[in-house]
Amino acid sequence: MRSGVPRSRPGSGEAAESLARPGTGALAEPYDALIIGGGPAGLSAALGLGRSRSRVLVVDADRPRNAATLNSHGFLTRDGVPPHELRRLAREELGAYPDVEILSRRRVLSLRRTTDPHAPFEAEVGRREPESRVRAQTVLLATGLRETLPEVPGLLGCYGVSVFSCAACDGWELQQRRLALFGRTPDLAVRARLIARWTDDLTVFTHGEDVLDAVQEAELAAIGVVVERRRVLDLVSEKGRIVHAVVEGGAVLPLDGGFVRPEWSLDLAFLDGIDPDRDAAGHLVTDRAGRTSIPGLYAAGDAASPGPQQLIIAAGAGARAATAMVHDALGVSTPH
Repeated sequence: MRSGVPRSRPGSGEAAESLARPGTGALAEPYDALIIGGGPAGLSAALGLGRSRSRVLVVDADRPRNAATLNSHGFLTRDGVPPHELRRLAREELGAYPDVEILSRRRVLSLRRTTDPHAPFEAEVGRREPESRVRAQTVLLATGLRETLPEVPGLLGCYGVSVFSCAACDGWELQQRRLALFGRTPDLAVRARLIARWTDDLTVFTHGEDVLDAVQEAELAAIGVVVERRRVLDLVSEKGRIVHAVVEGGAVLPLDGGFVRPEWSLDLAFLDGIDPDRDAAGHLVTDRAGRTSIPGLYAAGDAASPGPQQLIIAAGAGARAATAMVHDALGVSTPH
């Protein structure tokens, strides 16, 4: 990565002359790092790389997974700040670094390897069709995850207001209330035991699916957790605040809030001929510093972490990956 004189920063937070337009035949000067994703992992990495005088482009679709959440929690000094405000503050801070460019409302449509040792990666960037080409020495995948909610009627209207996916993030605000847990994944019983730390009144809704066996149900009953196996006909809410669930047979179960276990997936369809190793759950396999099995390709945040999906953890992973990218470019070992 370069350590020369910083370049002027394009206006309006977007990369301008730095991007080669399709069909022009010209290739713009490569970036030291291309960061795909502008969440806490990507922006934290951009900060570390910018402070190391690396030339960085962040491509962000501006469609964060936590967009429905009113407030984020667990981020030291920013507990309770809305997610969009946290992103705004981060981008504002990055404005102090002229070599960090952010291209908003765009996606990387394809990423491929090249034979150029100085720019081994080339990306096509745009909304739906390629608008520009970008070359880079290194790439950080900070794309996060896509989530699919169980098909429970009325659930989407409550999500992010009174029903959440992360107990560590939102359990404190819902403590000692009548809570629900919706899901259909094999770890539903484990999730229920975790949420029971915050309430003595928890009902697990399986929505008619056979996701808990008799042994698991008995273990949950021993700690006061109720398993409701009837299908949910409707979740009634007022301005996103859940009021009650209506189940098969017409029974009405009062609720004050809850959690849902989404199914998460990683969308890397834009990788053209690049196939980094993944684990059994589909997460990218990385070392402690965020290196994937592809030289020069790094990953940070939820895409590479099967652990807790918290903003502060993703930001830390981005910072660590940035350190590795700088040290690897210099051919020196990353400090422990």
